[in-house]
Amino acid sequence: MSRFKIHITRNTLKNYLFMVVGTALMAFSIASVFDPVSLITGGFSGLSIIVRQLTEPLVPGGIPLSVTNLALNIPFLLLTVKLKGFRYLLRTGFATVALSFWLSVLPVIPIAEGDLLLSALYGGLFMGAGIGLVFVAQSTTGGTDLIAALIQHFLPSYSISTLMWILDTLIVLLGAYLFGIQMTLYAIIAIYLTSHVADGLIEGLKFSKAAFIITGKPDELSATLMQELDRGVTGISAMGMYSREAKNMLLCVVARKQIVQLKELAKECDPGAFVIVTDVREVLGEGFIER
Repeated sequence: MSRFKIHITRNTLKNYLFMVVGTALMAFSIASVFDPVSLITGGFSGLSIIVRQLTEPLVPGGIPLSVTNLALNIPFLLLTVKLKGFRYLLRTGFATVALSFWLSVLPVIPIAEGDLLLSALYGGLFMGAGIGLVFVAQSTTGGTDLIAALIQHFLPSYSISTLMWILDTLIVLLGAYLFGIQMTLYAIIAIYLTSHVADGLIEGLKFSKAAFIITGKPDELSATLMQELDRGVTGISAMGMYSREAKNMLLCVVARKQIVQLKELAKECDPGAFVIVTDVREVLGEGFIER
């Protein structure tokens, strides 16, 4: 087997492992955190909680969350096959079935003990981590993101994120109508935390700092930075638009804890240096995250 095929196989296995773990975290947050306090945070998970609550008088314990989640997704998964092809469906179908599986087998552990604030915080943390892992695996669990993709197929002028926001807002408002405005306010906390945790996993958790330094002593300063910080430095030709003079700008990416030392070294080497510091979400390459 070629090295390329081995890489593809390992990458595929890693993605499916992420989907299994991610959907387990999502199922835990839905069944053990959000559902016990009727916290509706949008998506088909929110609809599943609403259906279970409304059917409790008719069915002992209400319709299970796993059944509702799978039943809501099936027609849209079939429509996805027709519109976008089977390959588009494969990972989403797997993640959708995995989420329903975990919802049906995981025990309910009410870790927040009915506390709405703790439920919003814990639920947002677990849900965000789960969604982030599923998205890192280049998949989704169906639900409103799948519906948004299908709607966007017919309404290409609207972005998927806008359509998802509209759909989730409608579900949250339905939850507010059924369970009260207080529940919705706590749900907003959970949604905010979910999005930030998921974004952190998707965009990378190893944040760094990048420094752009305009200096009259590029050789001396770059040598100092490379020696003292053990980081690479890139020289960029620039020109001051006011003075019309040629300038030398250095680019250096460092760990967050090194940025203070970098600024001190720049000041010592060239007191007139102009230093711009910015956040870097993720760095791939030697000295940071190896590819």
